[in-house]
Amino acid sequence: MALLRASMDWFRKRQVGRSSHYNELMARGWESKSVEEQQSQTDAGLSGPRVRLTPVQAEARRRKESLQLARKHILRQLETVHNPFHRKVLEDALADLEARLSRPD
Repeated sequence: MALLRASMDWFRKRQVGRSSHYNELMARGWESKSVEEQQSQTDAGLSGPRVRLTPVQAEARRRKESLQLARKHILRQLETVHNPFHRKVLEDALADLEARLSRPD
């Protein structure tokens, strides 16, 4: 009986060791792929040295990016809107955003 219990304990330890080792390798694999993807995106995004912006330039850039995101959001809404009044409001908002984007800073 003791021999059977010892062999069962040995088998359980071996199986637990395998599953945790397997999961550990999978986690590392996924993690390394994610890190590799992030690094390649970073490398692709940087074509040259970073230029330091003044606070005024940084604020202008943030404002422009915010307007561009709002424009994309309105364009997505226009694709699905059915109410003509809502469509008119969205078109007016889009025209305003485009006018603000075309202004020099």
